[in-house]
Amino acid sequence: MKVISLAKVRDTIKDLVQKANFELQDDVLKVVKEMEEKEESPAGKEVIKQILENAAIAKGEKLGLCQDTGLAVFFVELGEDVELQKDDGLGSLKEAITEGARAGYEEGYLRKSVVEDPIRRKNTGDNTPAYIHWELVPGDAFKVTFIAKGGGAENMSAVRMFAPAAGMEGIEDFVVETADKGGSNPCPPIVVGVGVGGNFEYSALLAKKALLRRPLGSHNPDPFYADMEKRLLERINNLGIGPQGMGGRVTALAVHIESHPCHIASMPAAVNIQCHSHRVMNFEL
Repeated sequence: MKVISLAKVRDTIKDLVQKANFELQDDVLKVVKEMEEKEESPAGKEVIKQILENAAIAKGEKLGLCQDTGLAVFFVELGEDVELQKDDGLGSLKEAITEGARAGYEEGYLRKSVVEDPIRRKNTGDNTPAYIHWELVPGDAFKVTFIAKGGGAENMSAVRMFAPAAGMEGIEDFVVETADKGGSNPCPPIVVGVGVGGNFEYSALLAKKALLRRPLGSHNPDPFYADMEKRLLERINNLGIGPQGMGGRVTALAVHIESHPCHIASMPAAVNIQCHSHRVMNFEL
């Protein structure tokens, strides 16, 4: 039986949310640099150059990569054989994660972007509540993945319920259409997460998981979906939107697809868009 200290979880998350907002990870930097070579537009090349310069300054000065430091979204894989040690006044894993996010955003001087009611719009003042997705897994694994989800990109996301007859072509057209409608709003070059299958709400969750389940630019292990990712990336980059909407060949850095079984009468699909400031980080205890 593995024993996990809730205080350790809180403190690790406090540091994690800051580091993720300050430092673009190596997989992201690698793809951005590759796209700089592919970009043909002078304006587009200049934007990518500035993205890389911004990343260097943010890491060196411990500043947010973007002024929108996003909603604090967590995916938790909790092993069935893990025992949670309640300490330092923390009574639950949810509380530990929430307190870690609150402390990280406050100590890192990261923008507070959560309102307590969607219509009345009063800011909670500490970027909580955190958005936590739970998965119970066998064994004693304990893994937390964090993604900072900015509003501009999230607003350009979409869910659509297809009939099975729409086929692969219908889903691909929907993904490209969603990227095209987004235009410059999600701060391209974007990362496109696609969820296919499940049901209405699960397809959206799959799309978000697609953004963080594997390194940026890697391909789905299923050759069918790997080919689909490559086609979609090419089609989106042929839209001509370009970096920051300035025109060019690089509108997207990557397209990642996750799939799941679904009902015989439906074929749900969702697109979750992430900006070029692709802030994803995880830890295991």
